[in-house]
Amino acid sequence: MKRSVAAMLLSLLCIFLFAGISAATDLAIITGGEKGTYYQFGLNLQELVKDKGIHLRVYNSKGSIENIYAVYKRPRTQMGIVQSDVLAFVSKVRSNPVLARIAKKTKMVFPLYNEEIHILGRQGITEFKELAGKRVAVDREGSGTFLTANLMFEVSGIQPREVLTIGTETALSELKAGNIDAMFYVAGYPVKLFSEKVSAEDGLSLVSIREPAIVEYYPKAEIPANTYAWQPNAVPTVAVKAVLMSYDFRHANCEFVGQFAKILADNMEWLQANGHPKWRSVDLDFPLKGWEQYDCVVRHLDRWTPPPETPSEPNPVLDAVKEMLQP
Repeated sequence: MKRSVAAMLLSLLCIFLFAGISAATDLAIITGGEKGTYYQFGLNLQELVKDKGIHLRVYNSKGSIENIYAVYKRPRTQMGIVQSDVLAFVSKVRSNPVLARIAKKTKMVFPLYNEEIHILGRQGITEFKELAGKRVAVDREGSGTFLTANLMFEVSGIQPREVLTIGTETALSELKAGNIDAMFYVAGYPVKLFSEKVSAEDGLSLVSIREPAIVEYYPKAEIPANTYAWQPNAVPTVAVKAVLMSYDFRHANCEFVGQFAKILADNMEWLQANGHPKWRSVDLDFPLKGWEQYDCVVRHLDRWTPPPETPSEPNPVLDAVKEMLQP
C-alpha cells in the first residue's frame, strides 16, 4: 500500500515538474517593424534558442514606447527591445503613476548596439539645420523614432514647418513622391527598408547631423560609405543605444529570462557569425548609465553573491514521500 501511494505521489510530482519545464520553454520578445533591426535581432534570437529547449515568439510593434507597455502589461511577453533615450524619458515622467511604476520596475537584460539616427532627405538637403521650415516625417506617435526626432528638434531649436506622424514605409513613399522633404528612422545600419526600397534613381540622400546642441546630447556616430548602394560617402550622425529589457518579474519569469540571458551570453560568437551585422558591435558589458541589470540575469551569469543560507522549513509532503520510499 505504501509503495502504491508513493508511486502515485511520484507520478503527480513528475507531472508538475514536466509542466514547469514546458512553461519554462515559452518566452516572447516584442521588437519593432518587420523591416527594422529590432525585428531582425528577435528572429536571430529565435533561431539561436530553438534547439536549446526554448520556444521564443517574436512580435513586431510600432516602437519602443509600445514595447515598454507590452512587457509591463501584455500576458506572456517577458522581454522587449527599446531605445535608451526612451527609457530615460519614461524614468523622468513622474506625474503619471503608470509611467512611474514602469520606470521603477523596468530592468535591463543587456545593452545591445548603437542605433544610428538616419535622416533621409530629398536632393538639396544635406545638413540637419536645413530641415527648418520643411515637412518632415517622424514615424508614428509613441515610437522611439518619434520621441528621438522631437527631442532633437527641441534641443537644437530647429523647427520644421510640419511634423508628420506616419509610418516609415508610408513616409518613404511620400518622400519619393515629393510630398515631404525628409524622414527620420532610428535603427542600426544597415536598415533593411533603405537597402531594399531606395535606389540611386530616387535622388535621395542621408542628411548629416553635426549640430553642436545635438552632439552634446547624443554620442557621435557615422554611417560608413557604401552602407547602402546609393550612398557613396560616409555620413556623420548621432546614435542612441538599443537595450534588451524586461520587467522586475519574480518567480517563474525571473528564472526564464535569466536562463535565456545565459544562452545569449554564451553564444555571442554564433550570433556575430550568423545574425544581423549589428551583433558584431554588441558589448554586453557596456555600462549603461542610469539603468540596473536585472538581478535574475546577474544570477545566471555567475555574477551574483548569494545571501547567507538559512535553514529550510520542514516540508511534510516531501518528508512523507521520502519515508514511503525507504526500504
